Amino acid sequence: MRVLQTEALIPVIEKLCIKACCELNDNVMDAFRKALETEESPIGKQSLEIIVENGEFAKKEQLPCCHDTGVAVVLLECGQEVCWEGMPLEDAVNEGVRRGYTNGYLRKSVVADPLNRENTNDNTPAMLHVEIVPGNQVKVTVMPKGGGSENMGAFKVLLPGEGKEGVKQFLLDTVAKVGGNPCPPYIIGIGVGGTMDTCAWMAKKALLRPIGDRNPNPYYAELEDEFLEAVNKSGIGPIGMGGTVTALDVHIDYHGVHITALPVAINFQCNAARQASEVI
Repeated sequence: MRVLQTEALIPVIEKLCIKACCELNDNVMDAFRKALETEESPIGKQSLEIIVENGEFAKKEQLPCCHDTGVAVVLLECGQEVCWEGMPLEDAVNEGVRRGYTNGYLRKSVVADPLNRENTNDNTPAMLHVEIVPGNQVKVTVMPKGGGSENMGAFKVLLPGEGKEGVKQFLLDTVAKVGGNPCPPYIIGIGVGGTMDTCAWMAKKALLRPIGDRNPNPYYAELEDEFLEAVNKSGIGPIGMGGTVTALDVHIDYHGVHITALPVAINFQCNAARQASEVI
């Protein structure tokens, strides 16, 4: 058993908040450059050129690549051989976010109460997810999630008989409805199965998968390619200005489900596809 102090999370999360907001990783930047080669619309190409230039400048100058530095989604993948000591885990995570958004001069966008709307002025609380995995290490991931993309998410419980075509139609209806609001080219995460809560989390977690990676299940890998092609035929294009690259990728995760249900969740990640990870 490996003993870790929860306080060790604070500087790690502080650093990851700043890094994620200022540095789009190579996987994302390479996807933009690849999209430039395939985009057929002149204004779409121009939009992608601006996105690439913005990402390069943000990293060089260590400035946020988007003014909406989002709510901090924090995922802790904790090895089952890890034992925590110290301050409450959630308090340590929030302290890391507090320091990251304060010391990194990142916009604070979180209100304490969804109806009374008073800003906490430090971007806490974080949206914390903890998963138990094999081993004695902890992988810490911070994914700043901007309002423009998060607000476009959708959930629906289909009838089991609607099957694959029902999921596809729900996706295309949702894409048509949101259009350019989630700041395309976006990444789309789709959760299928489970219950309402697990389905929604699958959709969001799917956004963390590298662009180009396919579901290990060949059936769902094929669906990802099929759905991506269908979304890109929508004509929405980069920044919603028209074109052939509306989405950089579609990622699907699935889970066992009750015989009476087919829940589907869709989560968008805007072109500021920010994430940063570190292993403790």
